[in-house]
Amino acid sequence: MDYTPSLTAVRDNVAAGNALLGHSRVVVCSGSRLALTLFIAALQPGPEIVGAVTTQEEGLQKLAEKQADVLICTDRLEQGNGGSLVAQAKALPKPPATLMVVTQPRRLMAIHQALQENCDGLCLESNLGFGSVLAAIRSMQTGGLYLDRNLSKSYFEAFTDGPGHPLAQLTPREVEILQLMAAGAENQGIGRSLHLSVETVKDHVRHIFHKLNTKSRIQAAVQGIRLGLVEWPDPR
Repeated sequence: MDYTPSLTAVRDNVAAGNALLGHSRVVVCSGSRLALTLFIAALQPGPEIVGAVTTQEEGLQKLAEKQADVLICTDRLEQGNGGSLVAQAKALPKPPATLMVVTQPRRLMAIHQALQENCDGLCLESNLGFGSVLAAIRSMQTGGLYLDRNLSKSYFEAFTDGPGHPLAQLTPREVEILQLMAAGAENQGIGRSLHLSVETVKDHVRHIFHKLNTKSRIQAAVQGIRLGLVEWPDPR
């Protein structure tokens, strides 16, 4: 796709967003170092960047240490995840406004977690520069919530079946276990990672099979990935 005709609009949107942020103190956190560099470049000149980090722990440390006004993060981090960072940020004595960039529209659990933790704005990575971040900043400044329309469509379609839909059925613990199963972990390894007994893990696995209507770990992992309940296993 040729984005050349859109360059002027992208520049105008970036400039308008920076003007709205004014002299805000911003922490940027992303698991992609390329994305981190691009965020930093796009925010100049404009707000004061007081932290640029790649992990959840570092992000929280910078937010608290610098008393930042705004957190801009991606859902994927080198360690931890954006949704959990948003939750920790909102628990600070001086919580910042939070904007999370979602890398894929079907990352339903990332969207769900961010909304549950009162994230102020969620934008889709592929829409950056085309007005979504600008709209999110405007909404954040008036105390509103911004959800990119493409993310909104994916998210609410997932709940059209009501409480019977797997996304609504699985507990956060079951999603954690399903993610580890998708990465190839056995029950003992899952137990060590989550500090659970093997019998407790087996109980959770049985519940997951029942809720996803599957009969094996591979079927459950594939179904979880297809539904957006878990991510593709990280090859690192």
